Amino acid sequence: MCGIAAVILADPRGMACPDLYEGLGLLQHRGQDAAGIVTCGPKGRLFQCKGNGMVRDVFDDNQLLRLYGSLGVGHVRYPTAGSSSMSEAQPFYVNSPYGITFAHNGNLTNARELRVFLDKIAHRHINTDSDSELLLNILANNLQKTGKFRVNEEDIFTAIKDLYEQCRGAYACVAMVAGFGIIGFRDPHGIRPLVLGRRSTSEGYDYMFASESAALEALGFTDCEDVKPGEAVIITREKVTRRQLVTGKTMAPCIFEFVYFARQDSIIDGISVYKARLAMGEALARQVVKTFGDSMDIDVVIPVPDTSRVAALQCSHTLNILYREGFNRNRYVGRTFIMPGQQTRRKNVRRKLNAMALEFHGKNVLLVDDSIVRGTTSKEIIQMARDAGAKKVYFASCSPAIRYPNVYGIDMPSRKELVAHGRNDDEIAQEIGADKVIYQKQDDLVESVRHYNPSIEKFDTAVFDSCYVTGDVDDAYMDYIEGERNDESMTALADDNDCVGLHNNFVK
Repeated sequence: MCGIAAVILADPRGMACPDLYEGLGLLQHRGQDAAGIVTCGPKGRLFQCKGNGMVRDVFDDNQLLRLYGSLGVGHVRYPTAGSSSMSEAQPFYVNSPYGITFAHNGNLTNARELRVFLDKIAHRHINTDSDSELLLNILANNLQKTGKFRVNEEDIFTAIKDLYEQCRGAYACVAMVAGFGIIGFRDPHGIRPLVLGRRSTSEGYDYMFASESAALEALGFTDCEDVKPGEAVIITREKVTRRQLVTGKTMAPCIFEFVYFARQDSIIDGISVYKARLAMGEALARQVVKTFGDSMDIDVVIPVPDTSRVAALQCSHTLNILYREGFNRNRYVGRTFIMPGQQTRRKNVRRKLNAMALEFHGKNVLLVDDSIVRGTTSKEIIQMARDAGAKKVYFASCSPAIRYPNVYGIDMPSRKELVAHGRNDDEIAQEIGADKVIYQKQDDLVESVRHYNPSIEKFDTAVFDSCYVTGDVDDAYMDYIEGERNDESMTALADDNDCVGLHNNFVK
């Protein structure tokens, strides 16, 4: 999962980098592996800074002051396809044609075929293992066909329409054409989010794309609206042009955005993440009642910080059982789920959370979390509760059991790493050390989200039911991605970091 942003200011003398820097900070929860900004200054000259680490670590004041220009693109990343080396840090750039800068959130399911096409037919060099670079070069190759000295909106729409026919998978993309403007587009199923907002100034309107509305609103952008699935939006200083390039596809936003990834103050596809999580908590409470029946012996409901708090509070209210904060979170340790490497995740759980014995000692506790993925974090947290004196520890998940890999941009690809794969609820409880595990039912989860926008008939729920919306995921592809993206591969690639990335230092 990644966070993307692009901005164009009404004032050509303005500096886009402050908005991009702040915007990436507001999207930091979507990835802490790398960050980057590319801006466009006078005469179409590009200025770049990117590298591994958090936003605050990659950029300093001196570097930000040298990111000249009134339009630009930004990205925060954690690795899915590709490695965690510095050479994978986005945005990516190609000088031909027209000087295109590109950032992407998602994952392509036909990356192997595209790589062969770009090498053998388009004769375009690909420097990394990132599918984002493939998308950029597909777009660049399509634009190259115009053979024109200067590009226009019609050329770009044609190039993106051709890209839609070539690329499969999940992709929310932002791009910048040097000296021209910014572009945003979203895959035909709308699996990954992309939002557009505008901000009124004395010079006119500033425009900004971002992965979530919360980033736009914090920067003073209003009139936020989602880029539609299969839609492309081109923004120059003269005008905003939108076009629906693909129709007839099923809209299927990733439901995990609402369960875990998105900020609770974001609105995605017309759905308040906060309200959806409240509804998840209420539905989960009903499932708890069904599971325990007359033998309910829960003394207290405690959330696993942070994303489960809203659902846990509503679950507690519905059950009429005391809600308490039992874990103190160290906010300066990154999310364990998106940390590469199982050993790193396990080590960081106890650094991230501290159980307060005052709330656990002598009690039967219902822990509420947004999901159970590998089970590493859940197992450590349950043990922490027992160490703090809990008599019984029940574990409730706001999402159903995750039994299948995600192929659309979330780093949980290997079936063998998923604690629920091949196990029933009792076996999962035994594996993570809980007295009982309660999972949300899939229909209840979908209805919790869909209730706030009934026009969305389907969500991407493949991690629960193996129904992949793009229709091109088979056993051979699963074997491929598990070989490419399992923990052993990620660790091996990360060990090579010292040998790459020299060209990713600050350049202009």
